[in-house]
Order: sequence, then structure tokens, then C-alpha cells
Amino acid sequence: YVQRLEQSKMYDAQIREPLFDYLDEKYPKNRIFEEKIMGKSRADIVMVLDGSLAGLEIKSDADTYDRLETQVKDYDKFCDYNYIVAGITHEKHVEEHVPEWWGILIVSEEEGKVKIVQKREAGKNRKCKVSQQIKWLWRTELNHILARNYLPAYKAKSKKFVQDKLLEKVGEEELKNQIVEELFERDYEQWQKEFEAYRKEQGRPVRKKRMKKKKLYRM
Repeated sequence: YVQRLEQSKMYDAQIREPLFDYLDEKYPKNRIFEEKIMGKSRADIVMVLDGSLAGLEIKSDADTYDRLETQVKDYDKFCDYNYIVAGITHEKHVEEHVPEWWGILIVSEEEGKVKIVQKREAGKNRKCKVSQQIKWLWRTELNHILARNYLPAYKAKSKKFVQDKLLEKVGEEELKNQIVEELFERDYEQWQKEFEAYRKEQGRPVRKKRMKKKKLYRM
């Protein structure tokens, strides 16, 4: 995959948009969320696929591996498949820093273009747990799953209680599929507001909404 690039330095900001386009081409049906909280970390990108969740951690040419060990543990709790998206300066040593089941994408700049090459395909992550993935759902989404499985609404109960009840009453594979479906259907406008609020808190510029993300949920 190649996209025109005006600047030669591969920082996070230069990587994201070409990466989104690469993912859209590779996965016709997907939904992308940025900066999702997972354990002690924030996932750069969580991609909802048909029946699974994929995490992508970006390490630009300006980034180090200082926090990666903790990030890898958190990605492995929440995501069925994981990729590290690394700048070309990391190419020789990046696989030393991630488990063998992690995929690797290498991003470089050649003659004013962004080039993304898959160095290694991601394998199934056996450490992922539905009990962690369910934590990404909003209460309204949990309510949808309760109703779908003919369970009480538990209106007076906590979100944690509802999560535990669903884990108890619904089969793991079925619950995972329903979690994925809820994330596909999530109100993108509401998520965008939360994402913008987070970036403002961090003193980071708020990027313009990617209107083409209406296409992210595609059959």
C-alpha cells in the first residue's frame, strides 16, 4: 500500500491516515476506534472485525519501546489479534519486543509516499478474554444484550453486576459475537465527542472527524 506524503519524517500523525486507508482496503468490513482504555494502557487503534477485535499499537520513528511491555500485556487481554505498526527505524529489532503471535506492519517513506508493508501476519491471541472485552461496552449496549438473551434489565444493579450476569448466563462464543455486533452499531457521533474530550484533556489537537468512517461498517 502506498500513499503520497508531503513530509519525510514518519511521526504518529503522518502514519495514522495512510494506516486507516490500508486497513479499509484490507478489511472490507470494519469499524475503527482510537485511544480505547484497556487496563493500564490506551490502545492506539481498536478495529472491530467480523467476530473479532484487533488492536494496533503505533511506534513511529520517534517512539521508544519504554512502555511496550505493559501495553502488550493489555492488548493481549482485550484483543483477539494484535499488530505493532512500526516506523522503518524499528524494522530490524521490532519482533524482539512483541510476542510471536503479534503481526508486524512496517511504515516507511519513499519518494514522498507512505509505504506500508506487512512483515508478519497476526496469529490468534489465546490470552484474550471475553470478560475483558465486555468492559468496552456502554450500559445501553449491555442492556441490548440483556434483552436479546431474554434476561431481566437489572436497572438497579451496577454495570459490573450486569457484565458478570451476562458472562454467567450467555455462552462465551455467543457473547463475544454480540459484543462485536454492539461495537459495530455504536453511535459514532457519541464516541467522537468522548474522543475529542480526551484529546483536549491531553493538550493534543483535535483532528477533524473522518467522515468516510460512515463506511466503516460495511457488509
